Amino acid sequence: MADQDAITLTPELARRFILGRQGLWPGRRWQGLEGARAAMRAVEHLQLDPLIVAARSQDIFLRSRVADYTQGMWETWTYERREFFDWGGWLAVRPMDELPVWRAYMRLSAGQPNWRDFARQHASAIAEMREVLRARGTVANRDFDMKDRVRHNSYRGRKDSALALYYLWRTGEAMIHHRERFERVYALTEAIAPRELHREVDLREADVFNLRKLVAFYGLHELRRTAFWEYHPWPASEIARWREAEVAEGRLLRVTVEGWKGPFYAPAADAAILADLQAGRVPPAWKPIGPTTREQVALLAPLDIVSARGRALQLFDFDYKWEVYTPASKRRFGYYALPVLFGDRLVARVDVKLDRTTNTLVLPGFWLEDKATGRDPEFIAAMARGIADFKAFL
Repeated sequence: MADQDAITLTPELARRFILGRQGLWPGRRWQGLEGARAAMRAVEHLQLDPLIVAARSQDIFLRSRVADYTQGMWETWTYERREFFDWGGWLAVRPMDELPVWRAYMRLSAGQPNWRDFARQHASAIAEMREVLRARGTVANRDFDMKDRVRHNSYRGRKDSALALYYLWRTGEAMIHHRERFERVYALTEAIAPRELHREVDLREADVFNLRKLVAFYGLHELRRTAFWEYHPWPASEIARWREAEVAEGRLLRVTVEGWKGPFYAPAADAAILADLQAGRVPPAWKPIGPTTREQVALLAPLDIVSARGRALQLFDFDYKWEVYTPASKRRFGYYALPVLFGDRLVARVDVKLDRTTNTLVLPGFWLEDKATGRDPEFIAAMARGIADFKAFL
């Protein structure tokens, strides 16, 4: 397909498409527990992080998209109703019906040299934990006293029991039954996933599925590489052949964005949405159920795909880095500074902290990109509503 056949977007429309596809623009369009389920499917990957300063990243992520979301709703759908599961070195929640795809990568992990070596080194503990899971049903690493275990110096755990359980999870024999203060509680896969999902798809099928999921996750993607969770990377030449075939067969759209180095690719199913945006319309499916982000700012999670990993610079000309792991002396902004979305732009950062002794939301810092924004009455009102909403959430 020639470049002149590509859809052309202005940077503003590209931002709106990416934000809207992730449920952030023009405002929240999901609500409550059922809305949380819809959002978890729509965003493709819900990345998990254990750190809790005000709230965990995944809860902040969903609150910015789901009206009346309360902390832990994602756990209800994942660990109680079993419609989702979490897995991976890049830890994320995904729909349970995708399990056969991810089991292909679990099998691939088990066959990799590092994991084969791991299995040999910890064979006794792995066999023991397998039997313990069969006998007890659910098992957490805290169930084993350090004095009774072999000590290890690994970021995956300090006890051989922790390493063995982690191995069984990464290679597909076990799944996460639930979490207690984010600690994994394991069970055998057969006790969690429906039997019909225990199968594994062909690796090529899994790769194609994930390439399409990657495009949907980003909204617009260059498709010059596979993914940042590269379990099975493809050569660039093979990706190029695949993406051209996807365009020719009508599954992907080629998109150029004025001033951006491209081209990019979008799901062909979004053609009508792109047409609405180009015509100056809000797509009907994106109609917000409450205030828009012009009326109430959204505080974005530190791991939000629209702004994390340097993406904010391309989309918003907003240089954002999560500084929680940056030494205090080297931080430009706050320990837990969150980007502030106003309309379709990132205009500020606000550092947030929950003082649990007094149950008070503390804002240690606030930084505007442009001081003039702070004199805009519309922004002031939207910021006040956004902070009030975040306080209610906490």
